[in-house]
Amino acid sequence: MMHPSDPTSASYRAVRDGQVAPVTCATCGCRLEHVSASDPATWFHFGRFAGRDARGCRVPCVEFGHDVMGLPATAVPA
Repeated sequence: MMHPSDPTSASYRAVRDGQVAPVTCATCGCRLEHVSASDPATWFHFGRFAGRDARGCRVPCVEFGHDVMGLPATAVPA
């Protein structure tokens, strides 16, 4: 089931070409969801389960937290 697009939700933080857009992973392009407001690196792959993303693909950064720009926590500069 597809979820309706809601640009007011927390998953829509990126801005591309002046339009609000979902945050996506900079490494593989998968959609990310925001998990916690207290930690900036709390964007995770949407629908992740057992090392796979929502499409069932194994991507190297599926278990890492990401920042709001979509960079995995291992690539986020300290």
